[in-house]
Amino acid sequence: MLTLDDATALCSAARDAATAMGVPMSFAVMDPAGHLVSLVRMDGAPWISADVAQGKAWTSAAYGMPSAGQKAKMEPMPNFAGALTAMTHGRFTPQTGAVPVYRDGQLLGALGGSGGTGDQDEAACTTAVTGAGFTTEA
Repeated sequence: MLTLDDATALCSAARDAATAMGVPMSFAVMDPAGHLVSLVRMDGAPWISADVAQGKAWTSAAYGMPSAGQKAKMEPMPNFAGALTAMTHGRFTPQTGAVPVYRDGQLLGALGGSGGTGDQDEAACTTAVTGAGFTTEA
């Protein structure tokens, strides 16, 4: 189970990683069912980044893989990607920037970021997950 303390630690570590990059971001932690556990928006992060971070985290948690994997999978199928987004009421966000959170091979949820490039968002999330003692793979 991903606790509130775990989610808070992930957001704090992600904020530290984004600060080191000099890029204000928002970060969202979802549990494996796609429920929001924690959300932070750094000073100066775009207002929309909070919603985008949640979508990326939801997508990563739903599939137990980085959201970049869904981006790659959906690129040749834009109509299907749009249909999935509509079916999930906008939650499915197949863009780079979120990674799953695993402990002892068990999917606990995902951490998503937004505010930088997709690669910057994913790097901050990966740094946070590993720095907080979790892994991004089963």
